[in-house]
Amino acid sequence: GIGVRTVQRIETGEKASGDSLKALAAAFNVDVMALTVDAKTEAEAMIREKNAKATAAMRLGFFIHLASYLFGMIVFAGISLSIGGERYAMLTPTIWWTVGLAGHALALAMVELTARYQQQVSAAD
Repeated sequence: GIGVRTVQRIETGEKASGDSLKALAAAFNVDVMALTVDAKTEAEAMIREKNAKATAAMRLGFFIHLASYLFGMIVFAGISLSIGGERYAMLTPTIWWTVGLAGHALALAMVELTARYQQQVSAAD
């Protein structure tokens, strides 16, 4: 069996021995691992993983956008050179595509900073 004092110590956060955990698991008819997993730690790990996936997806999307932008600028330069004239013919689309890319970069920077801040806050706890 397990003593009342042992249960009280476990309830206050002290580490339980292997025998105590086995006795509690048998009493509650659960696996010993169910008693050793810390819910808060598991939740924090899940949040970190979710943030890492979201950040990686945003980063990938930005780099795809950047590659498309660079290819588009080459195409725009070719169009402008083939049309001729003294002005860059594709100026307006270039400006607006640049604005879109800058907006995407800003969104990525905000997500990166937010994820970094959340990691620092959870590490401080």
